[in-house]
Amino acid sequence: MRFQAIPIIRIFDEAKAREFYLEFLGMSLDWEYRFEADFPVYMQVSRGSLVFHLSEHSGDCTPGSKTFVNTDELDTLHHEITSRGYRYSRPDITTAPWGDRVFEVVDPFSNRILFNERTIT
Repeated sequence: MRFQAIPIIRIFDEAKAREFYLEFLGMSLDWEYRFEADFPVYMQVSRGSLVFHLSEHSGDCTPGSKTFVNTDELDTLHHEITSRGYRYSRPDITTAPWGDRVFEVVDPFSNRILFNERTIT
């Protein structure tokens, strides 16, 4: 049996969402959907097996949520995204209270994504 959780993340501005998720985080746009041309967007972005749904629809989810993402390449990911020079986020790698190495980014809509690399003890 295989499972995959896909968080739905509330966004309010499609251009800002694209700048953050596609340009800063280096994700790809898989698809987008609107009921009609001038309606809110619902889209899927991904990077490898990491998949997010981004929604402008009121009621789909709560703005200001936090998503926890495990990775085994924290340093590589951190270097890659911080080298892009996104002026609104310059995350540092820190040690979490549970002992893992982490860094967190906050999107333009106050949603947080915590990238976590487990430490071997």
